[in-house]
Amino acid sequence: MISERDLFARRLDSAGWGLFAIWVGTALLMNVGWGWGLLGVAAIILGAAALRWFNGLPIEGFWVAVGLMVLACSLWELLGISWPLIPVLLIGFGLAVLWGAFRGPHAPPPSAPRALP
Repeated sequence: MISERDLFARRLDSAGWGLFAIWVGTALLMNVGWGWGLLGVAAIILGAAALRWFNGLPIEGFWVAVGLMVLACSLWELLGISWPLIPVLLIGFGLAVLWGAFRGPHAPPPSAPRALP
């Protein structure tokens, strides 16, 4: 039997995909441009993650990262920033990986192999 919590999570995921399809179709039909189109996608992804968080559902870090990258791409386009985007995203990704490597508890290092008696 499926719990109400699981049912809500499934409905939220389905609603997110439905909104995504509607927004992409609308953005293409109305020719809103890359900046606004990506901003709508970022709002849907991050909005769904926020709803999951507010309702105590697990949040997938991958989708939060995707939403933030799509948001960065949309702002890059809308603000007309002239720096190349991909190198900046790669630097940000590298910094995030480094930060994750040194924060929080980690497994102890493997012990040295013991010599046979």
